[in-house]
Amino acid sequence: MDNQSNLDKVSAAGLLVAMGIIYGDIGTSPLYVMKAIVGSRAITEELVLGGVSCVFWTLTLITTVKYVILILRADNKGEGGTLALYALVRRHAKWLTIPTMIGGAALLADGIIAPPISVSSAIEGLEIIYPDIQTIPIVIAILTLLFLIQIFGTKIVGYAFGPVMAVWFSMLAILGTIAIFQFPEVLKAVNPWYAINLLANYPGGFWLLGAVFLCTTGAEALYSDLGHCGRGNIRMSWIYVKICLLLNYFGQSAWLLTQEGQFLGDRKPFFELMPEWFILPGICIATLATIIASQAMISGSFSLISAAIKLNFWPKVKIHYPSNERGQLYIPSTNILLYLGCIAVVLYFKRSENMEAAYGLAITITMLMDTIMMSYFLYAHRSKKRFVFLFLIVFIIIESSFLYANLEKFPHGGWVSILISGILGGVMYVWFKASKIKLRLTEYYKLDKYVNSLKELSKDITVPKYTTHLIFMSNAARESEVETKIIYSIFQKRPKRADVYWFVHVDTTDEPYTLEYKVKHVAQDEIYKVTFRLGFRMPQKINLYFMQVLEEMVKNGEVDIRSRYESLNKHNVIGDFRFVVLKKFLSYNNELPFWENMVMKTYFFIKQFTTSEEKWFGLDSSAVKIEHVPIIIKPVENIPLKEIPWD
Repeated sequence: MDNQSNLDKVSAAGLLVAMGIIYGDIGTSPLYVMKAIVGSRAITEELVLGGVSCVFWTLTLITTVKYVILILRADNKGEGGTLALYALVRRHAKWLTIPTMIGGAALLADGIIAPPISVSSAIEGLEIIYPDIQTIPIVIAILTLLFLIQIFGTKIVGYAFGPVMAVWFSMLAILGTIAIFQFPEVLKAVNPWYAINLLANYPGGFWLLGAVFLCTTGAEALYSDLGHCGRGNIRMSWIYVKICLLLNYFGQSAWLLTQEGQFLGDRKPFFELMPEWFILPGICIATLATIIASQAMISGSFSLISAAIKLNFWPKVKIHYPSNERGQLYIPSTNILLYLGCIAVVLYFKRSENMEAAYGLAITITMLMDTIMMSYFLYAHRSKKRFVFLFLIVFIIIESSFLYANLEKFPHGGWVSILISGILGGVMYVWFKASKIKLRLTEYYKLDKYVNSLKELSKDITVPKYTTHLIFMSNAARESEVETKIIYSIFQKRPKRADVYWFVHVDTTDEPYTLEYKVKHVAQDEIYKVTFRLGFRMPQKINLYFMQVLEEMVKNGEVDIRSRYESLNKHNVIGDFRFVVLKKFLSYNNELPFWENMVMKTYFFIKQFTTSEEKWFGLDSSAVKIEHVPIIIKPVENIPLKEIPWD
């Protein structure tokens, strides 16, 4: 209840943070939306009023009603986003795994295209003052600097985000309002008839939805950043942001109506609203806003990958936590992936108007997946069936229309976002499927069955002592079990004599910030099973957590961690610790079906480029033993080998 009240709390600081973090993508859309709608067509009243009417109702229905009013209700312990929504419903509907993968992959693909189109749109404004300027090197330089600073974290930069975006939105509102006063008739486009008329009667009007949809890209970020800003702050700040956006869209439309009968050419309606003396300052403010928009997309991608790793949707890669601020993280491999993708997009498309063709198609898919999962969430939480059905039908129709219209972009660059989404989605599927196959093929033994054997081995001085404290990382979720491979490693591979045996299991919870543990005393001072319960956003610092557990247990007199060698014990010398991590490989003798075999081979191919198990668990490499074990251990089959005598 306390968490919910904090989530709905509104504060001045919270409103400023929300403005800086979550509205970057949707907030910079006025740079290119009206230009994309008009395109190379002759400017007519029907086109302009119909286009801005579509923008008004898209922002109202998708951004306001679907995301701000409805989907923000579905928080997972204060966290939002596609994967948080999946965590809420996965226990009840396993089939939602596929929509989640599709939505997550499409969102990541969007994160590769959004920074180039935003920054390019702003920098291309310089062509008004310097017609011969080369914008591509400037865009690449800005993106390079942006990705370089990620390693330092965004805490310091983050403080400036809110005020800059407040200036940006105020600028949008002022420029738009001045233009509306010059042509107030434009406000009649609030009437949905103009939108319907454009889609139904204007030649090729329906396909303009692909351009219209660009006004709501970034709506998903409102939900994804729920944990950073809180529901109350998002809902309250959106009122101001939406007013500013609409004033600017209507202002651009008012200017366009003064150009009726002409063609837009290289002119950008956004910059045409600015008086000549303000163009350079306006471009500077726009560039800062697009950098912030790009930063929001990058941070969102880091959060998405982090959550995907914990939910077994993504390979385990190194995660850094540059500041103590909750939720702040930096993933080097994702940073490089996004950077290379962004630079490739800039070099391939060159101009922002060309990027519009690739942008929007992927995010439409994410929104459709959110609609499917939210419908099930409402159904599972006993909402009125009539309301659930209405929500599903209305938004499936709207978003399917946008998707169908966006498909026109496919041959003109939309294939790029679909290709990126497909590759990322393929990795997610392989990783998730492989984890299920491994789980199915892993056998477990009851730990109690081996207590006496472990005690006897511990006291057998004929076997060289391996270490004082032997710690195995275990996948066994039940506290009474361990994998057969661990028993095999202790007794058969090379007997590992230790004074105390520890079996450590890490359980990832659906809650984001859980940090708990429990200890099962299998045999006092000899055998223990420790289970850590970590939220899906928590760092896996198992070495640190384990030492803290030991401190607590020593303080409570539950375990003696001193060396068992007499000469060292009497001087209270702490015994040595050694972790053992079992690294699996695919046995050549496996009998998996063809498709599962291909999935596992792909899994192990990708795995060799990812973070090792010991680094992922945050273990001290000097005290870690890696053992390779086949993923399938089977008794040797009766092969009809025939012995022949020597001559």
